[in-house]
Amino acid sequence: MEPDTLTLAEALAELVAAEDFLDYFGVSYEEQVVQVNRLHILQRFHDYLAHHAPKMPEDDAARFALYKQWLTQAYEDFVRSDALTEKVFAVFQNAPTAEGGMSTFVPLDKVFR
Repeated sequence: MEPDTLTLAEALAELVAAEDFLDYFGVSYEEQVVQVNRLHILQRFHDYLAHHAPKMPEDDAARFALYKQWLTQAYEDFVRSDALTEKVFAVFQNAPTAEGGMSTFVPLDKVFR
């Protein structure tokens, strides 16, 4: 990947692992934090992007800066906390049942969003 010749979208399409994203955006990280939380970090990053998508600038340099900010925030969320507390994925989101207990049931339509 040659960052000078690729658009941001092209460069992002080539990134696979959490470490790839962190390295590309120049975010310093501890390997142990990433090993334990890689999917959570990437999902939180995705959630931040989806939330801010309507206000996304057209310019790649401006978007790069925002993406770096949100990836850094996503990583820091799991430095300060953990997956059970952050509840990024639906399986960690308990819901009360009619019987008074808790359920982690996740309907298929929610899984594939």
